Amino acid sequence: MEKDGSVTETLPQTIKVEIYNHIYNIRGDDNNDYVQQLAAYVDEKMREISSNTLTVDSLRVAILAAVNIADELHQLKKQNEEMDKVLGERSGQFSSLLDQYLKKGNDLSREDGDF
Repeated sequence: MEKDGSVTETLPQTIKVEIYNHIYNIRGDDNNDYVQQLAAYVDEKMREISSNTLTVDSLRVAILAAVNIADELHQLKKQNEEMDKVLGERSGQFSSLLDQYLKKGNDLSREDGDF
């Protein structure tokens, strides 16, 4: 907020990145280093695909890289869902065991005459 009470809007910054020998200006609120890392990752994927295929068309390489990255994303989502399921099952088991333990403790204290 400015001294006169008005609210100033921060404009997204423009970050210059290089991907597959092309310069792109990316506008956003993200951290400059983070955007550079993302661009480097995309560049790495495109170069990897380019070296493994016979195509030199950068659009085809970009699409193949996008499909490759989408596959990675979906594999990680699947792993995350599986881990969530396992953690849910284990927490349920733990909760059941804890309930049994606490019930035994209450039953023992009632047998001793404690209420």
